[in-house]
Amino acid sequence: MQTRDNPLEEDDKPIKALDDADIELIKAYGAGPYNQKIKQTEEDIKKLMRNVASLTGIKESDTGLVPPGQWDLVGDRSLIQRDQPLQVARCNKIIDKGSPDAKYMVSLRQIAKFVVGLGDRVAPTDIEEGMRVGCDRVKYAIQLPLPPKIDPSVTIMTVEEKPDVTYNDVGGCKEQIEKLKEVVELPMIHPEKFTQLGIDAPKGVLLYGPPGTGKTLLARAVANRTDATFIRVIGSELVQKYIGEGARMVRELFQMAKTKKSCIIFFDEIDAVGGVRFDDGAGGDNEVQRTMLELINQLDGFESRGNIKVLMATNRPDILDPALLRPGRIDRRVEFGLPDLEGRTQIFEIHSKSMSCERGIRWELLARLCPNSTGADIRSVCTEAGMFAIRARRKTVTEKDFLEAINKVIKEYKRFSATPKYMVYN
Repeated sequence: MQTRDNPLEEDDKPIKALDDADIELIKAYGAGPYNQKIKQTEEDIKKLMRNVASLTGIKESDTGLVPPGQWDLVGDRSLIQRDQPLQVARCNKIIDKGSPDAKYMVSLRQIAKFVVGLGDRVAPTDIEEGMRVGCDRVKYAIQLPLPPKIDPSVTIMTVEEKPDVTYNDVGGCKEQIEKLKEVVELPMIHPEKFTQLGIDAPKGVLLYGPPGTGKTLLARAVANRTDATFIRVIGSELVQKYIGEGARMVRELFQMAKTKKSCIIFFDEIDAVGGVRFDDGAGGDNEVQRTMLELINQLDGFESRGNIKVLMATNRPDILDPALLRPGRIDRRVEFGLPDLEGRTQIFEIHSKSMSCERGIRWELLARLCPNSTGADIRSVCTEAGMFAIRARRKTVTEKDFLEAINKVIKEYKRFSATPKYMVYN
């Protein structure tokens, strides 16, 4: 790119100092011409800076860019032409493993099987039986080991950012928190205790109880507390249209979890795929049952599960398959019941921390007025109390607002509560 050496020499001359006549002219007609000349000078300076930056190379990354004068475009083109794209294959068997003349049997999809060697950039220790590899298009030699194939829909189930929920934000579940800590945190922090006793740590937990009692909330707190990889799966996501797709997703899910140092898999609404097996005559639930059978196999099948903890949550434990709940697959069953008076008071205090409330509100009295209520009901009471304050155009929530919210949410909406139905199923 050619640039001019001095743009001021071609277009404009340097601005001279203002004399008395110029000052009088500015007073009479304004400073418009001089402002225009100043703006033009600023634009010329910016153009010069851009030219200097393009000649010296702009550092836009950690390595930076070399000056364009040192670019080897011809060498780059030849390198691209020399490195041809590879074909994805699978190494089925290693012949004469360990010897210098070892050969590898690879299969390319829809083509054939070949017995090939290794490329110059691959070591024999990098290739294992059953792994995916990249082969060239001429002699089909193995040039690159590839990671296992995992569906993107399974990869996005991993929780990258830790939730902002802690154990202190879960009220009325003190006993449940302690049970979950024994299963999840204790084997990770003190594995030697289980080794000394010669027992295996529990690897599966079922969280069951009425809707709104804090099952999913406690799982989010576990994800915040532990440093293990947390994978959240909704049961309905495993129900696929085509035969074998749901079972394949379950296999890839546990395959991805085994590559992590430690992993926690949380199946929310497990009753979507873990229901009791039956034959309706039409075959509508056959694919769901295949998915559940693959899940049962991965939980405690022929291969070891490894350092993978499994959490499951449901509000219908009565419809789950007995094979899914047997010890070895699900070692602990933690029930989330309705919170007692102390638990309801704690839940009121937790939800009111972020609210602008007046002093002296009797939380225990409010908790007494909400019998047989879940944590979700109490949270709805706090939200409705804030709505009463907004309607009255007040900046703080009073105790009267909470009383009116209890009459509206707890008493008027009682017919919509799912707790009595759960008690019948349980």
